[in-house]
Amino acid sequence: MSLNTLFGRVCVAAIATAFAGEALATEWNVSLWGKRRAFTEHVEKLAELVDQKTGGEFTLNISYGGLSQNTENLDGISIGAFEMAQFCAGYHRDKNPTITVLELPFLGVSSLEQERELSMALYEHPAVQEDLGRWNATPLMPSPLPQYNIVGVGEAPKTLDDFAGFNVRATGGIGAAMEKLGAVPTSMSASEVRQALDSGVVKGVSFAPHAHMSFGTVETGEWWTTNLNPGTVNCPVVVNTDALNDLSEEHREALMSSVDEALDHYIDFYNNDTMSRWPGVLEEKGIEEITFTEDELAAFRDAAAAPSAQAWIEENAARGIPAQELYDMVTGMIAEGS
Repeated sequence: MSLNTLFGRVCVAAIATAFAGEALATEWNVSLWGKRRAFTEHVEKLAELVDQKTGGEFTLNISYGGLSQNTENLDGISIGAFEMAQFCAGYHRDKNPTITVLELPFLGVSSLEQERELSMALYEHPAVQEDLGRWNATPLMPSPLPQYNIVGVGEAPKTLDDFAGFNVRATGGIGAAMEKLGAVPTSMSASEVRQALDSGVVKGVSFAPHAHMSFGTVETGEWWTTNLNPGTVNCPVVVNTDALNDLSEEHREALMSSVDEALDHYIDFYNNDTMSRWPGVLEEKGIEEITFTEDELAAFRDAAAAPSAQAWIEENAARGIPAQELYDMVTGMIAEGS
């Protein structure tokens, strides 16, 4: 064999090896919004773990608003515009009705850990998988959030009657609960709330503590409801089903085996960083704390909880969804202390 022939074969082999290595590499685009905060820490941790486990061969490229609006992330997943995204069910209840069961008011969820367990069990239900499957989406993990409360401006409500006619940013089941008090709920994306509050479009914003800090409502807010606790929102992280199926066995294992650790990190961060800072933020900003009596809260629960649940069951049963079964599963797990 001539040196030229040998050299040629070596070059071809080297090129083939390079292309093979390149083919093994996988990059996924991930659509989030806002900025890095407690709400996105599990996705950030997931990207870190996947990169470590695959030696950099599988990377998650996280974008904060550069790929899609948050209200359109599920649509982007459906057409494969990106491979992973986070969204909140309350943004578009008709697109994901099954998971809105966890947004019903006064379910009695007591911790992020419990919210995580409920969400993961719900995401495994065939009806939920079929529901999200319409969007070519596979649920990967939740974004557990504590009970929402309201930061507002102007005269603070001292009784539940004071919410009559009150314009509030509140999505999903929280909005339905506030409506029972005579409030006027408005659904808007998180990035719009600061301007809406400052301009008087709304007088209050219903958020979890991290979002009040991240989206600036505490900068102009004058009061905060400490214990209204009308509910929370369910915000899954989903992946494009085709992209998930196309992963190599090694990369799929790296992704799926990292979910639990990513959620552990998220909950630890939220509990020990965000919630520990929240009281100091309220004090620093001079925000008045409004606490309602147990009698007032009981009246709120009576007015909102059962009617909202019954309406949700009837509406979704009419869609052909096993709504009563989903509701019973969730409430049964809560009753058992799961």
